[in-house]
Amino acid sequence: MILGIDVGNTNIVVGAMTKDRIYFSCRLSTDRSKTSDEYAVIFRNLLVIHHVEPREIEGGIISSVVPPLKKILQDAVYSISGKKCLIVGPGLKNGLKIRIDNPAQLGSDRVADAVAAIAEYPKPLVIYDMGTATTFSVIDRDENFLGGLIMPGAMIGLDALTARTSQLPQIDLNEPPAKIIGTNTIECMKNGVILGTAAMLDGIVDRITEELGETPTVVATGGLSESIVPYCRKEVHLDKNLLLKGLRIIYYKNKK
Repeated sequence: MILGIDVGNTNIVVGAMTKDRIYFSCRLSTDRSKTSDEYAVIFRNLLVIHHVEPREIEGGIISSVVPPLKKILQDAVYSISGKKCLIVGPGLKNGLKIRIDNPAQLGSDRVADAVAAIAEYPKPLVIYDMGTATTFSVIDRDENFLGGLIMPGAMIGLDALTARTSQLPQIDLNEPPAKIIGTNTIECMKNGVILGTAAMLDGIVDRITEELGETPTVVATGGLSESIVPYCRKEVHLDKNLLLKGLRIIYYKNKK
């Protein structure tokens, strides 16, 4: 069993996996101030809660868009398991054919998403990962990573809206919209964030389809995807463990 750790700007996703099964996945708040010992306690407690013994962990792999946390989390895993984590980046085989101007600039999260999607879904592909930022990744039928888009995530837009206006309150997105035309401030804000984002995603997929010249398979992942995807009009495969699956594939490609 291995640990897969995806470090985002807002959340850290931790999963325990074998080659053919994800035993559990959990979401933590990203905290740059925590030490490796503090993260080790958290990871050990997660294993205990899910009835996994630390001695069962044979290795691990980390994808991080927060560089200072790479070594901290690597040390945390080592302290509970005695195993060193791989870190997705230059020097680690992933099998991805990256056709962008500077492949080294491609985020490790997008690499892992793409590796998993290529393994599981028909090509060509559009992958959107909805976290702090919403990223689109485009892969052609020959499995080339062509590029994509990066835009502010839905929660960044909502936070900016409430921070820069005097009369708009903080809201949560748990309760789904009942209709497109809101009749009070909270409904209007919720509809704008959820339905507006869903419509934007549909529109971007239309434009990518036009540029590709063929209809892609659309795959969505990330913390906000479960709130937004049900309101998209395109057919979208929701895969909340896509990135963990990609980390698993990359780990076993590099296992000695």
